[in-house]
Amino acid sequence: MSKRALTKYLSELNKEELELQVMDLYTRFPIVKEYYNFVFNPREDKLLQDAKIKISNEYFPQKRRRAKARRSVAHKFIKHFITLGVDPPITADLMLYNLEIAQTFSMQNNLPLAFYKSMEKSFNELVQYISINGLLPEFKERIVGCYRFVEENEWPLLEDFSKSLDILD
Repeated sequence: MSKRALTKYLSELNKEELELQVMDLYTRFPIVKEYYNFVFNPREDKLLQDAKIKISNEYFPQKRRRAKARRSVAHKFIKHFITLGVDPPITADLMLYNLEIAQTFSMQNNLPLAFYKSMEKSFNELVQYISINGLLPEFKERIVGCYRFVEENEWPLLEDFSKSLDILD
């Protein structure tokens, strides 16, 4: 169904029918329930804290012996934050946290090139997000800190990390 057809259909419904439709969506689809819960009670700090705990558990697990270090876990949270409409500085903070915890993890482990490629991709997405949302003054110090870490620890793909910073100039 196109957006136009949906708009036409919704405009033909009376108020009670529309309320029933929304309530049906709310009970059937957890994502709709989560969206409305967020809209009416946006506990962004709690969301951020929960996401940080789960991301750190990827790199420094409490219950299992080996870290999984999957970028996809953090990426899922970041995408979810953007979908919900979480305040951009909070989303940027989560993106930076992901990089910082991965960098801490990299100091203790011998990692494959794929890890560095995924972190470069995360770094690039972070820089683009901060640039688009005009958050550079607020996060410049942490971004530069992440880049310096990459330089000092001689991560592979240093040139790609450097190219990402060109967006900020």
